[in-house]
Amino acid sequence: MSSRTACIDLPAIPPSVTVSRHLVLELLRSWQVPHDREDAALLVTELVANVVDHVGDSGPLTLELAVSQDWLRIAVIDGSPVRPVVREASPDRARGRGMQLIEAIADRWGVEDHRGGKRVWFELRPPQR
Repeated sequence: MSSRTACIDLPAIPPSVTVSRHLVLELLRSWQVPHDREDAALLVTELVANVVDHVGDSGPLTLELAVSQDWLRIAVIDGSPVRPVVREASPDRARGRGMQLIEAIADRWGVEDHRGGKRVWFELRPPQR
């Protein structure tokens, strides 16, 4: 498989959650990657929703996608240095399970500093054949 990359800037507003999900599904479909597209779309939805919920309209967010050899890497960049936290599930909170999903589904994930903000990324391997 050849390497492919995409970088898209979106406003940190609620409609960007749906837009990012559709963009990821369409890009991965057009790239014909063997990775689970629905898992990728779910996880990017959670990352973008976190930015919208916790960072707000303090500037754009950037969605990065890269596929190379076996790995699919998707990252969301925002202008806040506050790092996401994997919280315990609570019946008192309707939300707050996004990072649990990232941790459970992604093969690898992490956070790195990026120009005064952060880049939260995850990687998926293709299914075993």
